[in-house]
Amino acid sequence: MDIIDELCKKYTDLTDEEIAIIQGMSAVLQPLANLEDADIFIDCPSEDGDAIVVAEAKPSYVPSSYKKTVVGLLAKQENEPAVARTFRLGVATKQMKAVTQENTRTIQSVEPIKNGDRVIGVLIREQRVDEQRQVSERLHFSEQSYEQIANALTHMVGSNNWLTECIDEALIMVDKGGLVTFRNSLARHLYRQLGYIEDPLGQIYENIRLIDSTDDAEDQSGYSVVETSVGRHSLSIKRIQLDSEDMDFAVVIQDITWKKEQEKALILKSVAIKEMHHRVKNNLQTIASLLRLQVRRSDNGETRKVLGESMNRILSIATTHELLAQSGVDQVKIGEVILNIKNNTVRYFARPHFDVSITLEGDDFEVDSDIATSVALIINELLQNSLQYAFEDRETGLIRIVVTRGELYSRIEVIDNGGGYDVENVRTDRLGLSIVQTMVKDKLRGNLSVESGPGGTHVTFDFKNQIMEVAGVT
Repeated sequence: MDIIDELCKKYTDLTDEEIAIIQGMSAVLQPLANLEDADIFIDCPSEDGDAIVVAEAKPSYVPSSYKKTVVGLLAKQENEPAVARTFRLGVATKQMKAVTQENTRTIQSVEPIKNGDRVIGVLIREQRVDEQRQVSERLHFSEQSYEQIANALTHMVGSNNWLTECIDEALIMVDKGGLVTFRNSLARHLYRQLGYIEDPLGQIYENIRLIDSTDDAEDQSGYSVVETSVGRHSLSIKRIQLDSEDMDFAVVIQDITWKKEQEKALILKSVAIKEMHHRVKNNLQTIASLLRLQVRRSDNGETRKVLGESMNRILSIATTHELLAQSGVDQVKIGEVILNIKNNTVRYFARPHFDVSITLEGDDFEVDSDIATSVALIINELLQNSLQYAFEDRETGLIRIVVTRGELYSRIEVIDNGGGYDVENVRTDRLGLSIVQTMVKDKLRGNLSVESGPGGTHVTFDFKNQIMEVAGVT
C-alpha cells in the first residue's frame, strides 16, 4: 500500500480519497490474476499524459509475460493504446494489442476505475501474444534437462497418455523393434505440414526419420539434439533413450521456424540501423568539413567563432551516430556519448596551456538515439560555455559530469569550479543557452536548473528514460 501512496503522490494529482480507492482495488489483484491466468495491473494517470503502473499481480499457475516488476514504470500512450483510450473516453476497452515495458507483445482488456465521473485509474488484464503458444498451460520439453525429459516420457504411457497432449512439441515414441508405437497430435499435425500423407503412427521409424542416421544417433549419455531444415521449416530434433522394457527411444521435435525468421529479421534490422547511422554520420561530417573551410577563409573573428561553435555542435551529433553505427541497435551507452563529446569539446575549445580536468561520474546505461543526440548537444553546450567563460585568467580548472539513473527520470549534473556568473542577468538571447533550454524542455521533456556563484556553476537537467521508446504493434 505504501508504494501506491508514494507513486500516486509523486507522479499524479490524485487526492488522498482517490488514492485510498486505488489501494482498495489493489487488494483483489492476486485473486483476479489466478482466476484469469493473466497479469493484472492498476495504472494511474501521470501529470504528463502517460500512465504510471502503481500495482501488479502475476498469475500463480501459468507463466507471467514479465520477467521483472513494472511497478513504478511508465505505460506510454503509443505502446498501450487500450489504456490511453480508457483514460480518454472513460469506457472499457477489450482485446487490444500492446507493447510492454520489456518490449513483448500482449493483449489488453482495460476497465476504468472512477471516483464519480473522474477516471482515477484503470484495471488491466493482460495476456501474452505468442503465435507459437496455442495453449498457455502447455509444457515445454525444450526448457527441461535430458534426465527430466526421459523420466517424464517413461511415465507418459498407458493411463497417462493424456499428458502428451500437454507438451508443446511433437512427440514420437519408438519400440525395441523400430516401430512408431505412439505419437501425439502435434506430431501428426507437423508431419502433415512437412508433406507426409500417412500418419507416422504404426510406421517404421526409418521411413519417417527427418535427419541423417549419423546425426540421429544418441551420444553416450543417451541424448542428442540436432537442428535441421525440412522444406520451409526449421526444426530442433531431440533423440532420448528411454529406460523402459517396451520403448527404445523417444523423439521430441520443436518447430523453430518462427524463431529462425525472427533471428534473420533482427540481423537485417541491425545491418539497416548500422547503415542508416553510418550515412547520417558521414553527411554530418561533410557539413562540418564545409564549415571548417568557411572558418579558414574568414578574416572576421566573430564569424570564425560562430562557425566554429556550429561545427562543434554538428560533430557532437555525428559522434553519437558513429557510436550507434558501431552498436547496430538504436541504443547506446550514455557514458560513451558523454566521453566522446568531452574529448571533442576539449579539442576545439580548451585554451592552449590551460590545464582542465573533466571527470565523468555516476551511472552508465543505455538510451535511445533521440535521447543520446539531445544529451550530446546539451553536454556540448555546457562544456563549451565553461571552457570559454568560467576560467578566465586561470591556469587550471575542474569540471565534473555526474550521471544518476532513476526509475522514471534520470539526471545529469555539470559542475565547474570557475568564477561563476549572475544567473538573473544572463543574456537570454545567447544561442547556446537557448539550445540547452529547448532540448531539455521540448526534446527530453525534463527540467533545467542553474546555480552559479563565486565558487562555480552547477547545472542540472533531467529527462524521461522512455520518452522516445515508440514500438509498432501489428
